[in-house]
Amino acid sequence: MPITRLQELVYELEISQVMTKDVLIVTPQTTMVELREILQKHSISGTPVLEDGKLIGIISIEDLIKSLAAGEMWALVEEKMTPDPIVLKATDPVVLAVDYFGRYGFGRFPVVDAQGNVVGIITQGDVTQGLLKQLEVEYHEEEIRRYRASHIFEDIFSDHTSLFLHYDVEARNFEQAGSASRNIKRALIRLGIPRQTIRRAAIATYEAEMNIIIHADEPGGVIMAEILPSQIVIGALDTGPGIPDIEQAMQRGFSTAPEWIREMGFGAGMGLKNIKKCADEMELFSPHNARTTLRIVIHMDEN
Repeated sequence: MPITRLQELVYELEISQVMTKDVLIVTPQTTMVELREILQKHSISGTPVLEDGKLIGIISIEDLIKSLAAGEMWALVEEKMTPDPIVLKATDPVVLAVDYFGRYGFGRFPVVDAQGNVVGIITQGDVTQGLLKQLEVEYHEEEIRRYRASHIFEDIFSDHTSLFLHYDVEARNFEQAGSASRNIKRALIRLGIPRQTIRRAAIATYEAEMNIIIHADEPGGVIMAEILPSQIVIGALDTGPGIPDIEQAMQRGFSTAPEWIREMGFGAGMGLKNIKKCADEMELFSPHNARTTLRIVIHMDEN
């Protein structure tokens, strides 16, 4: 059975994100009559009991009802509370709270910080409301992304509208390998570009970026991406030394990468083939064997 987003959130969210933070407290000397007024006034069903800032118990509306039914309306909270209550930590995942509700059958748990100070209280209602609120936030964020994707070009009036990205790529800098392609992918995701288009663009950009890192002379080259309403145009330009035989370079497995680069797992001779597979259009130039210019066009997919 597929995992729903709601089930994921139970594991992703911390209790601090769904708990009630403004906690009303009572002392051990609070009477049951006073407790009734507090619960009624604030429409809550229970509250922690603190003495000198230390959590010593929890009192609920169930405890109040039992006390009033027994005619003990002037009894003190310390006489009716549950002492040494089970607590949850603010940094615990919400799934732990769900487990506690099912395991212990309580309606609420005090929430403490790393030092044991009470920072909130959590009920089953808090969990439900917190999850629904997060789903609502994500829904609106998704709507915004979709709006951006469908309207970003419509809302701007010009004869030629596009978004242009530019990244410098340093030769032999394998620590930064893939940074340009990751940044372009992130931008496409935020624009709401169709997922299949993003995958194709990310792979093609990564292969072009790696070719600059592996083969280019110092200082390296640049990766550019122009995002238009109907397509993405990716450009790669290096400072040399160029490709002596482009037709041979397009052959599967052919590589001029030195052995030490191959030992690192790069330069297997699949880069240009993978780019061509992802591209709707691909143009590769190496004039006078001085530098390499690559142009990739990827049309927007429907989904």
